[in-house]
Amino acid sequence: MPQESSHRVVMIVDAGSNPFELGVATELFGLRRPELERPWYDFALCAAGGRAVMHAGFFTMSGIADLAAVEHADTVIVPNRPDPEVDPPPAVLDAVRCAARRGARLVSFCTGSFALAAAGVLDGRRAATHWRWAELMRSRFPAVRLEPDVLFVDDGDVLTSAGSAAALDLGLHIVRRDHGAEVANAVSRRLVFAVHRDGGQRQFLERPVPRIPDTSLAPLLGWARERLDRPLTVTALAARAAVSPATLHRRFQAELGTTPLAWLTAERVSLACTLIERGEPRLDAVARASGLGSTTNLRAQMRRQTGLSPSAYRERFARTHG
Repeated sequence: MPQESSHRVVMIVDAGSNPFELGVATELFGLRRPELERPWYDFALCAAGGRAVMHAGFFTMSGIADLAAVEHADTVIVPNRPDPEVDPPPAVLDAVRCAARRGARLVSFCTGSFALAAAGVLDGRRAATHWRWAELMRSRFPAVRLEPDVLFVDDGDVLTSAGSAAALDLGLHIVRRDHGAEVANAVSRRLVFAVHRDGGQRQFLERPVPRIPDTSLAPLLGWARERLDRPLTVTALAARAAVSPATLHRRFQAELGTTPLAWLTAERVSLACTLIERGEPRLDAVARASGLGSTTNLRAQMRRQTGLSPSAYRERFARTHG
């Protein structure tokens, strides 16, 4: 992943592609970020013949690279499908298959999972897609291990997201995986998209937007983030919100699609990652400061949520801190 040199990300644009996903990829991987003081992604768009008419004919992409650009990509973002019952052109599928064979990382947003499935690279693998098309995915591609309700799935070198907004969640997850929690947090602040939602959260919530701002969880979440080093419990959070633990649990599920304990643990792991990135060498100090308590719990939770041990995480992401 991008450390000393730029990581090449190429997004394939096809007839009918959705401009939103294109914008997400461009924002996350294409814009220069000199404030981060590290090599960023080398981003390019491509299409068959260097031209593609976008969804509903809103505009036409022209003057971009042709599909040969995929041959040099470290990460390939495949096109989403305006009609997931119709496969992409053979040239696009061939480009995706070639990328898979040489070990490139493959990414899809929303119905882009159908492009991956049509190329055969999802057979036997875990994947996400938009909930509206879950049954179609099952019927068309039964070999795919579909996880129908989650925001995104990270299956190593193949990553898939659900609906359009989940493209931001997956994109930030990729940035976090490549550059660490502190950089991902800086990018999310730049996007004004600071709430971290992991892939296991549900695609749709009972009440996505609070009807009355004063009843949202935002004040409680801010209060808790300032006290992660303290012995916070779900009971303590409920008391702060002046509700019962059962009511707090329902509100978390309705507004965030997760449980209070899962949210609290994810925030603590994120803080632990940031402390390690900043150069804290003592794991017991990281465990205490993040509220994870013991080095044993720190190791277990970091491995579960990042796939890395604390020492492996330090080796990968703490190089810029003395």
